Amino acid sequence: MALGRGVAGLEAASPVNGDLGRLAELFLGAARPVAFTGAGVSTESGIPDFRSPGGLWDRFDPSEFTYRNFIGSVGGRRKYWDLGRVTYPVIRAARPSAAHVALAELHRLGRLDCCITQNIDDLHQRAGLPADKVIELHGNATRTRCLECGAAYTRDEVHAWLEASDEVPACPRCGGIVKPTTVLFGEAMPAAELREAERRARAADLCVVLGSSLVVYPAAYMPVHAKHAGATLAIVNLEPTPLDAQADLVIRDKAGAVMAAVVEEIRTGTARREPSERPEALERQPAP
Repeated sequence: MALGRGVAGLEAASPVNGDLGRLAELFLGAARPVAFTGAGVSTESGIPDFRSPGGLWDRFDPSEFTYRNFIGSVGGRRKYWDLGRVTYPVIRAARPSAAHVALAELHRLGRLDCCITQNIDDLHQRAGLPADKVIELHGNATRTRCLECGAAYTRDEVHAWLEASDEVPACPRCGGIVKPTTVLFGEAMPAAELREAERRARAADLCVVLGSSLVVYPAAYMPVHAKHAGATLAIVNLEPTPLDAQADLVIRDKAGAVMAAVVEEIRTGTARREPSERPEALERQPAP
């Protein structure tokens, strides 16, 4: 496990007493800590990263899976649902990783304001993080809706339709186009989620990036907003990111291993504190 030095010049020490201990102390000292998660959190659950070598975009042409193609023709929708036959069972079978579980535990301990995620797999919620604490910038693959009448269907329902018939899914109520709530290439980001993510990022006093390369925009602006508004920025990722030089703490390791250790440090640190200093006794400040 390696520690990088950002502009704040944090000193590296031993792995536990240095980088992990420092990250635990940042969580303990923050009033509004926010997590920002990317594909690296979910690859630890067995969900492939689409963009990595050997990923799905090596087998499928991403230019065929645009919003325009999906809306514009039955053939475009058929290609999308053929891809969904491959990807959804993997998502459905996945189980929350150590990082998902750790973030849910941080919330339970009163040490997480919210999680802003680029992921679409619902694993934060399945790990126990309340749905209203998860801001999904790229949508959710486990839900669908009709673009005509707005009827909602679970992805399990739609997948069952696909398994039972070769027909492209259509709304049973009105015959309209049924689309997953995920954001396709060329589709606008969900406006409400984008606004809320930016608000929470600017209100945060700690932003911890977990498993994101920070190259997909506008989602990757969220840690930038947090840093520019005065938050401490920590990045936990296996590979370098464009924001490493601006970060106060950089840890090159898997998000799950780091966050499991950090939660244990937080539990230990909380137990050592006086009762009046424990998280449940702190007056939490809501994001403005």
